[in-house]
Amino acid sequence: MSSIARRRALDALKRTRTTPPLGPLFSVAEEGAGDDGDTLDKVAVLFPLPLPEPFDYRAASSLNVQPGQHVIAPIGSRLVRGVVWGVERNHPGAANLKAIEEVLPGTPVPEVSRAFVEWAAKYVVRPPGDLSRMVVRSPEALFPPPTHTVIAPSGEPPPKLTDARRRVMEEAAKEHVSAAELARRAEASSAVVKGLVDCGALVKLEISEDPPFPNPDLARTGKNLSAIQLAAAEELCVSVREHKFHVALLDGVTGSGKTEVYLEAAAEALKSAPNAQVLVLLPEIALTQAAMSRFEARFGVKPVEWHSAIQQKARRRAWREIAAGRARLIVGARSALFLPYPNLRLIVIDEEHDPSYKQEEGVIYQARDMAVARAKLGDCMVVLASATPSLETLVNAQAGRYAHVQLPSRHGTAELPDVELVDLKLDPPEKGRWLSPKLITGAAQALLRGEQSLFYMNRRGYAPLTLCRACGHRMRSPDSDSWLVEHRYSGRLVCHLTGFSIPKPKECPECKAVDAFTSIGPGVERIEEEVRDSFPNARIEIFSSDTTPNGDAVRDLVARMENNEIDILIGTQIVAKGHNFPNLTFVGVVDADLGLKGGDLRAGERTFQLVSQVAGRAGRHEKPGRALIQTYAPHEPVMQALAAQDRDAFFAAEVAEREAAGMPPYGRLAALIVSAPDEKLAAEAAKTLGEKAPHVEGLDLWGPAPAPLSVIRGMYRHRFLVRANRGVDVSAFLAAWSARVKLHSAVRVQIDVDPYSFL
Repeated sequence: MSSIARRRALDALKRTRTTPPLGPLFSVAEEGAGDDGDTLDKVAVLFPLPLPEPFDYRAASSLNVQPGQHVIAPIGSRLVRGVVWGVERNHPGAANLKAIEEVLPGTPVPEVSRAFVEWAAKYVVRPPGDLSRMVVRSPEALFPPPTHTVIAPSGEPPPKLTDARRRVMEEAAKEHVSAAELARRAEASSAVVKGLVDCGALVKLEISEDPPFPNPDLARTGKNLSAIQLAAAEELCVSVREHKFHVALLDGVTGSGKTEVYLEAAAEALKSAPNAQVLVLLPEIALTQAAMSRFEARFGVKPVEWHSAIQQKARRRAWREIAAGRARLIVGARSALFLPYPNLRLIVIDEEHDPSYKQEEGVIYQARDMAVARAKLGDCMVVLASATPSLETLVNAQAGRYAHVQLPSRHGTAELPDVELVDLKLDPPEKGRWLSPKLITGAAQALLRGEQSLFYMNRRGYAPLTLCRACGHRMRSPDSDSWLVEHRYSGRLVCHLTGFSIPKPKECPECKAVDAFTSIGPGVERIEEEVRDSFPNARIEIFSSDTTPNGDAVRDLVARMENNEIDILIGTQIVAKGHNFPNLTFVGVVDADLGLKGGDLRAGERTFQLVSQVAGRAGRHEKPGRALIQTYAPHEPVMQALAAQDRDAFFAAEVAEREAAGMPPYGRLAALIVSAPDEKLAAEAAKTLGEKAPHVEGLDLWGPAPAPLSVIRGMYRHRFLVRANRGVDVSAFLAAWSARVKLHSAVRVQIDVDPYSFL
């Protein structure tokens, strides 16, 4: 492709979502194609747009267009990048179709990825074009990587060696850099560098800006594993060697060394073929950063990263190398699952229970479940790793559908922490405070021993509600039915739902009272204020998405904690996700009841998982750990199970309740959310939709009803909830139902199969 054609194609790619018309590109199938005897093929192209099916075009048979190739083709008056979804050779009706404008040189999307797009689109009830957009996430990667020129020694000595020339030659031998950079490092003029090039002592080299990633060193060995870990690793490796679809739950208590076990399975998968690929999904970007050093220690190279925080250049390089099969070990967030892997042999879902695997906006999906489907389509293995597995996964393992590989004890001499409930009715905090005397004493004892403490409070900011003492006015987001959270560090009130924020006002907007606002309830900033008051000489920090907004900040804080530069850490749920702090021995859970509030189906399960994971940060090495859990409901089954560390008893009771009610995993759930910018329009649309619902045996439909958060970003919301028996195809029901009704253009209908949020 010429440089002009490439530039015009890139311009088209950048405008894929725009509406202005574009001029024609250099065409590979001119209007008269076929007149000189060349036959025509009918080519189906799927575009990354909310379209229900691929569009048909023509291409000269001599081009030999293949399924999976990337092309540019016209839609109306604009040119859009798409993927060839099918080809019918020598089709008699192809002459009547529009021509494909350009075939792009990028690596084709493999057949398994195209099948995954089709399956996932049907399951989540979205147009396949929306799913295809998730596959090609870096259109620039469809072209060969850009290059830059560097200077290198040729091996021939210069005919005349001045001091300046000597310095240049010495610097050139250290590293290949540009001519200008070489002159700067050698403290010489550019003319000296040019003279050495002209005489042949230095040569110009064209270097790719996106070089291939180094391959993992498969000759390296991992850490010494215990007998239990070795047995677990071998069980996983046996399944990997079969090269078939297989799912295993790696079920190990916190600190049992699950990562080292599944890295052995990863090594086995990588050895199976020169282009074999392994994907490790992690629920948070923060975990992705923390895990890199462990993976690098095992394989000698850093894994390829894929998540929302990587820069465009890194994204371009990663996508190109993954699609070509040259990127072997990939670590990423949930979106990494949809990349076009040509030879994926193993998928690991670490912390598989984590609700972060549920994508709640755009295309709504549960990455854990999608990973199992992707593995089945590609005949590869899935490892689901957790100390507190999701109920769905645990039931599948107990029923024999998944292998159940267990690590029942911590690695080495470490033992599980002692866990104790603090009944806040019997041991309340002082008035106006949130930490009971027992929590303060526990942290004080750890400080005296030179050990670290963690206070867990799953609320960002200073206080979740700002209230006027004079008139009772509550500060709310102007376009959402949610309270504004006070952030005292920044002096702002923030909506965590939409991102809206304002400076904290001096006077009440309702009654105009000055300095009448009071803060209701605690967030991590308020807990920090109380901890500083109790321990004025301690080194105290907050670990939340506000204080660590990017990977560098996470790495820095984790490193300080690991190096014992922090005495007391106060954190949100981000602290529960796989961090390993050797000197942390005391954990205080400030409000264990917080997750039980509301009507969430999984409230008890999530509370057990999250609090267990937080408590499990204590005593992960030689020193014993202790966890205190503050609660007003110590007799609740979930609290009793946490105190007894009896996961199996808790889940057995939870399973019995779910089975009796026909709820997941013994039934299916789906939500349908109707929203509109006008309250009356939203209610009327929901009523119309409800009247058109098909009747299906074994399926219950509840609603419509205003959503608990009835307004978000100015859109009024009504919800339906669907419950169905396991044998009912919920996706097909939702597709048929939504197709029955034509609603006002301002109305939006969002379908959520297997909902995690009930707001």
